[in-house]
Amino acid sequence: MEKRIRVVVAKPGLDGHDRGAKVVARALRDAGMEVIYTGLRQTPEAIFQTCVQEDADVLCLSSLSGAHDYLFPKVVEIFKQKGVDDVLIMGGGIIPEEDVPRMKDSGIEGIFGPGTRTDHIVEFIRTNLKKQL
Repeated sequence: MEKRIRVVVAKPGLDGHDRGAKVVARALRDAGMEVIYTGLRQTPEAIFQTCVQEDADVLCLSSLSGAHDYLFPKVVEIFKQKGVDDVLIMGGGIIPEEDVPRMKDSGIEGIFGPGTRTDHIVEFIRTNLKKQL
């Protein structure tokens, strides 16, 4: 039996809008991936713990609140502090174009905004996966 890609979809901070995260989660599931959705209002530490407990291959962060500037790099920082470097970390939501270079410099490997085709997200994951399955 072939191991499926395990993806954690998480909503850090106080953002209460998760429709986009649920659309992405469903698309990834439909593409054959195992998806764990953390629900709303997660702390960076809780997101990290979920990824470790679920043996995640990929973490998809979503933010519509404008707090991506702080929260996304904070999540990446925790992964680095704990020595976990084999999880592909991506971000999505309302992220202004001028913030994208800073997000990528912090360790967010892919940024996907509104209107991104879900098949592009699936392909990005399959192409950039860090763990051998």
